[in-house]
Amino acid sequence: MTDPVISLKDATLSLQGNAGLVQILHGISLDVHKGETLGLVGPSGSGKSSLLMLMGGLERASSGRITALGHDLSNMNEDQLARLRRDHFGVVFQSFHLIPTMTALENVAAPLELAGRADAYERAAEELAAVGLAGRAEHYPSQLSGGEQQRVALARAAAPRPDIVLADEPTGNLDGATGASIIELLFDLSRRHGATMILVTHAPDLAARCDRVVELVDGRLSESAGVPA
Repeated sequence: MTDPVISLKDATLSLQGNAGLVQILHGISLDVHKGETLGLVGPSGSGKSSLLMLMGGLERASSGRITALGHDLSNMNEDQLARLRRDHFGVVFQSFHLIPTMTALENVAAPLELAGRADAYERAAEELAAVGLAGRAEHYPSQLSGGEQQRVALARAAAPRPDIVLADEPTGNLDGATGASIIELLFDLSRRHGATMILVTHAPDLAARCDRVVELVDGRLSESAGVPA
């Protein structure tokens, strides 16, 4: 088997709260391989989103080691982490995080422009078309439905052709039918670009679509972690 694209070795996360230091994650060891779709499940407050943030370098581990695409995240500064995410990660959150003063096309093109891509708008238009929004490119977020805004967020995540897609409850703010269509697009994004995808979800039927499912309970991997879905 090839080297993992993401590897965690005894990773922990502690955060300072009002009542003192709170241990969020305990000794997480996990490998994720190229092209794999991994579902992260567990009860609310179990640490799923925190684990996703560690994988993307959006949160720093308190101890242990995390590597992504061969880079040791603990040895990288904030600028280096930002460039790594810009060039290799696509991130989709429950909240859409679109820039309200930019059109759909401009929102999708923004990370490509930051990366210096000369074809930023052409590629952005392609990705909007791929999620069925070619006719809404000039609309602002306030003029789009929740489902359309999430489609724009998916197009933005797909536009840099990421190696890794991190998705945190991407259908949490959507109704059932709209959420189902977003999930189809998300898995299609992963297939089209051969991306590794890590998906945080509360939905067992959604997790079952992943190649593998990992369960977190009280910040620890459960005994069944890593069992294929």
